[in-house]
Amino acid sequence: MKQIEQIASAVNFTAIDFGKLDELNNYLLELSPEVKIPGKVFGGAVCGATGGDFSFQMFQPNTETGFLHTHKTHEELYFFLSGKGEFQVDDKIFPIQEGSVVRVAPNGKRSVRNNGTTPLIMLCVQYRGNTFTQEDASDGVILNDEVKW
Repeated sequence: MKQIEQIASAVNFTAIDFGKLDELNNYLLELSPEVKIPGKVFGGAVCGATGGDFSFQMFQPNTETGFLHTHKTHEELYFFLSGKGEFQVDDKIFPIQEGSVVRVAPNGKRSVRNNGTTPLIMLCVQYRGNTFTQEDASDGVILNDEVKW
């Protein structure tokens, strides 16, 4: 099974590498002895994220999540990086492809499937819903420090 590699870290950052996206199928997420998800890997804890989590997932052609799920408090953003397929939220089914982004509220019943002929690669970002404020939108501070390449 493939492992996440730590590239560098210090007090204010951690950098990790999952490897090539077309090799995501070498990861296996084991939720229990009965529930094993091929091609899925979480990264938030490994890189020390404190405000959310994220995962990469590869769906081979003609595969799907296999279940609907919701969250108690977490909203999710799904970024589709390659391939095409379908997404279901509640009773609505719609096409997704490379470049599609889907936001799902915590209570949305969601699932994904690859009905294409090539792998569908997805990045999912999970965070606590209804917490972003107007103050957060202007949180960035541009510094006068020199960039040292």
